[in-house]
Amino acid sequence: MIFPAIDLHNGQSVRLYQGDYNKVTLINNDPVAQAKDIYAKGVKQLHLVDLDGAKTGRPENYTIISDIRKNFSGFLELGGGIRDDKIARMYLDLGVDRIIIGSAALENPDFVKDLLKKYGGDRIVIGVDGSNGKVAVNGWLEQSDVLMEDLIQTMMDFGGKSFIVTDVARDGTMEGPNLDLLMHLSQKLPEANLVASGGIRNLKDLHNLKALSITDVIIGKALYEKTITLEDIAEVENNAS
Repeated sequence: MIFPAIDLHNGQSVRLYQGDYNKVTLINNDPVAQAKDIYAKGVKQLHLVDLDGAKTGRPENYTIISDIRKNFSGFLELGGGIRDDKIARMYLDLGVDRIIIGSAALENPDFVKDLLKKYGGDRIVIGVDGSNGKVAVNGWLEQSDVLMEDLIQTMMDFGGKSFIVTDVARDGTMEGPNLDLLMHLSQKLPEANLVASGGIRNLKDLHNLKALSITDVIIGKALYEKTITLEDIAEVENNAS
């Protein structure tokens, strides 16, 4: 699936440059209308991130997220600030199809293990963000020494299936995805379903990812820059089905 991204900050849809909260571009001051438009253009899946929640570790844009769920009847995945079972269950009960666990995978692996056991790998996806092959946490504000491949393997041992891999250095840059990193991870961990995120700019990038057998992709800035359109995404999805 190709997921358009809506990143929420102070109730608005924005883009960050390389995860920097000081480099914010306003995309849409009405994220609910944006989600409606995505669905109306024939794209039936959406990637949603509570950027404020990723920073504070608790839900910060719940009302907007709830309104988006009510108005977007396609497949919805959500990340940002999901650090305990109560929050995870709240979003799953809201009707979010799958939730993204990021920092907690590194900082509280037993929590993620319990979530995977309780809800399964189809409803829990692990966000593995970082640079130079190492994991970053807390809204990308901190860099760890843990290798992405090691974290993915640990989560797979717990029952994880899907992993959103974001190269922080590529995010929002329109420089193309980190194909070397993704190829390395797919070769080391062939059973993992890798979701490419960060830097995707055009249909050629989608073709290059498909050559690596990566068909799940998250697209953010390219939609804002109009180097990929929602109609393009809908067409690729229709041709794949």
